[in-house]
Amino acid sequence: MKIGYLIPEFPGQTHVLFWREIRALRAAGAAVRIISTRKPRPITCRHEFAQPAAKETHYLVPPSPRLFLARDAFRLARNYRIAASYFRSLSNTGGSSARVRFLGFFVAALDLTDWARRNGIEHVHVHSCADAAHVVAMARKLGGPPFSLTLHGDLDVYGADHDIKMADAAFVAVVGTHLKEQLLARTRVPGHRILTSFMGIELESLALLGSERRPRQGALHFVTVARLNPMKGHLHALRAMRRGVDAGLELHYTIAGEGPHEQALRASVRELNLDGRVTFTGTLAEADVLRLLSKSDAFILPSVGLGEAWPVSVMEAMAAGLPVIASRIGATPEMITSGVDGILVSQGDEAAILDALTLLANDPGFRKSLGERARRTAEQRFTVTASTGALLDAIHSHRVTVKK
Repeated sequence: MKIGYLIPEFPGQTHVLFWREIRALRAAGAAVRIISTRKPRPITCRHEFAQPAAKETHYLVPPSPRLFLARDAFRLARNYRIAASYFRSLSNTGGSSARVRFLGFFVAALDLTDWARRNGIEHVHVHSCADAAHVVAMARKLGGPPFSLTLHGDLDVYGADHDIKMADAAFVAVVGTHLKEQLLARTRVPGHRILTSFMGIELESLALLGSERRPRQGALHFVTVARLNPMKGHLHALRAMRRGVDAGLELHYTIAGEGPHEQALRASVRELNLDGRVTFTGTLAEADVLRLLSKSDAFILPSVGLGEAWPVSVMEAMAAGLPVIASRIGATPEMITSGVDGILVSQGDEAAILDALTLLANDPGFRKSLGERARRTAEQRFTVTASTGALLDAIHSHRVTVKK
């Protein structure tokens, strides 16, 4: 089966999970062609797959010049009327910015429809429920291929008009049952067209990690791998760390990633007098992330607010045999059984974070057993083979004919 796989602004630093799924789909026999809205400029993704993946990706913006040469005026006018009707159904269509937005959707939808027809694409799966979902929904109205969507976080993060985007979707995949509940409560998507899934991980390299760990009682090297954004909750971890150091613990925190909150976090480190105890690595390539997980004692993701769903970083840390401290946010309660294969805390609860850091630092035996159980959970539940199989099954079971 020829599948189009649409990822907005591909490749990005966090897109390694999509690349893994593409490889797994191909290994399962699917002919996958990559599509994206536009190419990031410059491409800052540090992973090795970035450059070769970008070369094989079809970008909708800017459109192919052949797009308009290949169409007669009548057909172009007809498609314009269909697209305009779709756009008028949206909630915010006024003003010059809305007109520019419509033209962007229309040209991208034309390009997608033309490209899919020329390449024999039978289905497009879109890893977004924001504007890229409008493009593929509009393309379907223009005679483009059937499509499906993945919702990667809370609906409010992905704009409005979800019923319109999802009306013609073969199915909507959601990463966590909490998102299925949101769809059922706030959209007209029926339950039989909702697939509860996640983005799986490759276990082979992660299963070998941990030989570098040298546990010491009273000491803990913990790490976060995430974008430096306030919602990731780094500041809560830093404040809890300060209290732990004051209580006599030997703590070191490595923060991997880049983002708009970096200078504020560096200022907080100085204000909390944690210089020398906190390391900022910047964005790391996949191999460097693996080395960091291998030599760390614990992983923490103290996220708050909206946007978190089924964190890949948590799955990877668990597969690397690390005990994970995570906020109860998104699907983390589905991923972790607190006290068994990780530790869950309430969002923003710095006292609970301190308790977790103290327990892991002072009890290396419990730390090790928690990590071992985390690794078993990852091996049993989080493989990319399982998640890819579910996606392929959904595409085949919801298969419909391309409109001519």
